[in-house]
Amino acid sequence: RKHTVNLDNKTADVTVEPLTLEMGFQFELHVTISGKKINVSDIPELALPEDWMRDKLELNFYKTKQGGGGEIENVTYNQQSRTAVITFRKPG
Repeated sequence: RKHTVNLDNKTADVTVEPLTLEMGFQFELHVTISGKKINVSDIPELALPEDWMRDKLELNFYKTKQGGGGEIENVTYNQQSRTAVITFRKPG
């Protein structure tokens, strides 16, 4: 817990404290599934840039085949209507 650090010919005694990280955003989505595409609606309004929200949606739906997702071809996000269309590379 306690350490001594040498900086520019001077020493400083420091103490290590645990750091609590804030949790990420958690939200509920309403989804309609159709072969290669998923229509997502009621996306919460978050203070995130549009490209970050697209990335967040892509990561959420990019899962292993066993988990029900797959490789994403495209994410179209409409911030005003709070909807998105997730297009997969392969139907499933």
